[in-house]
Amino acid sequence: MRYRQSSAIWQRVIIVLSLAMLSGCGTEPPSGIVATTGMVTDIVRVVTEGQQPVEGLIGEGVDPHLFTPGRGDVQKLMTAEVVVYSGLMLEGRMQQQFEQLEKRGGTIFAVTNGLDENTLLHDPEFAGHPDPHVWMDVARWSHCVQYAAGRLAEHDSSSAAAYQANAAKYRDRLKELDDYVRQVIGSIPASQRYLVTAHDAFEYFAEAYDIKVRSIQGISTDSQAAIADINDLVAFIVEKQIPAIFVESSVPEKNIRAVIEGCADQGWELQVGGELFSDAMGAPGTYEGTYIGMMDHNATTIARALGGEAPDRGWQGKLAAGQVTAEESPSAEEKPDAEKPAADDSPAADDGLSAETTNDEASARESVCN
Repeated sequence: MRYRQSSAIWQRVIIVLSLAMLSGCGTEPPSGIVATTGMVTDIVRVVTEGQQPVEGLIGEGVDPHLFTPGRGDVQKLMTAEVVVYSGLMLEGRMQQQFEQLEKRGGTIFAVTNGLDENTLLHDPEFAGHPDPHVWMDVARWSHCVQYAAGRLAEHDSSSAAAYQANAAKYRDRLKELDDYVRQVIGSIPASQRYLVTAHDAFEYFAEAYDIKVRSIQGISTDSQAAIADINDLVAFIVEKQIPAIFVESSVPEKNIRAVIEGCADQGWELQVGGELFSDAMGAPGTYEGTYIGMMDHNATTIARALGGEAPDRGWQGKLAAGQVTAEESPSAEEKPDAEKPAADDSPAADDGLSAETTNDEASARESVCN
């Protein structure tokens, strides 16, 4: 109940920010591009190649399913000239912000808008909402690059030719990456070609690269894994003698540990195959902090853990040495809480947001108009 109250109040604050921008009280015109996830931010940076300032909202290790923007994030969105997001309800808790921005006018779009509806996967658990994890298929994500380049070119016609050329060059690289992923995943023995992960972010990967996938949670990390789900997965792993399970950089590991312990109780030693990037990329400034590096890491890690053949340092020899295991990575308690922004930027009740709405609305207007 408390979450619903603070969420409703925060939406009122967002509306005030929107009205403040629409009334023209801000002294600075909108400028720059704001993108949501690391994967989307990477597209925009590659396409614009430094011709526009680009800022990403959702950082390393943060779950976009649970991300709620703080005051600073909302102000960035409201003062951006262009807003780019992934779409298909991936950033589900930001949907009302996007709707407010669309009412304002300006340029706002989801990179997945250009995909044919018939090419999207669906989960019965989320009827009416396609699986949003399309970046797990490099070929599909390449189409998103093309669409984003077209929308950015429409917005900035003086740079349109450069944007389209950058996108074409990047898509050539993505074709090479797609070939690499297909090759190394195809090298895994058929009897071991099972990808077991924390949540169901890899269905597009499974379809594109011919590997079966099982997970503990559904396509959204907002769902909870039941004990029966864990027991069913343990039974499946033991029956198929699957050698490894994978942790994810943006998902707590407690359920993974429960599966490992369940397999041990049945006499099967399940290894941690490594940490995969699912809903977020690696650290900024690293190879794994790019989309190409993220997918290179995932494919290489999966192939090597399941008995396939892949270079230790990946497709381009740029992967960080060694693999992260559950024993080396943060525990569930140490993982960042992606549901909330940082304490000093949070819409949570602790900073008074749930108490005095009128004060917050006034502060929101003042933060834009001053």
